[in-house]
Amino acid sequence: MSERQSVRVDVVSDVVCPWCYIGQKRLDRAVQSLPDIAVDVRWRPYQLDPTIPPEGKDRKRYMLDKFGSEDRIAQIHARIEPLGKAEGIDFAFDRINVAPNTLDAHRVIRWAGTSGTGVQNDLVRRLFALNFEQGQNIGDHAVLIAAAEASGMDASVVRTLLPTDADKAEVQGEISTASRMGITGVPCFLLESKYAVMGAQEWETLADAIRQVAGAKERGELDA
Repeated sequence: MSERQSVRVDVVSDVVCPWCYIGQKRLDRAVQSLPDIAVDVRWRPYQLDPTIPPEGKDRKRYMLDKFGSEDRIAQIHARIEPLGKAEGIDFAFDRINVAPNTLDAHRVIRWAGTSGTGVQNDLVRRLFALNFEQGQNIGDHAVLIAAAEASGMDASVVRTLLPTDADKAEVQGEISTASRMGITGVPCFLLESKYAVMGAQEWETLADAIRQVAGAKERGELDA
């Protein structure tokens, strides 16, 4: 490409999805491998289980109800943990005591998108780590406010808005839009709102897709 092309990547994900955490790490690697392309990453909401109450549920009980047995849960974790380790993630599922409702987390992520360059990416990375590596309850407002402040957001604004209904309808509307688009699993990477890469693909696959879209964009093919 003759000059640095830009590609927008909208990542539809949920911060309690381990595959989304792996996908985030792989996307980072893909972006780092493409210094000639300006990749604009935006995070879009999805809820694996919107029926969880605002206060969350006991995670052990929740997982047993969902998967049926401790053996089945152990098998799932055993599959995910080495994949995470390869991406620098130290999954600590045994530390997670609460299965949170993530609506409020998605509201804060939405606000982070208008808080300056890199803030949203930093917040999403932080929330993934808090949940999966530290076992913190990312449905708890105090945890969300602290994470927002650590990511460079104005904590006083987040503290004021969280107890209200600000942007709840908007976040739920985005989730409904994702469903209407046929997104039934996450992560889903939307490139220039025209191409979708489903699942936590290897970073090379993501990098190749971004490069192909950048080339098509430069040639004017996306406008055809």
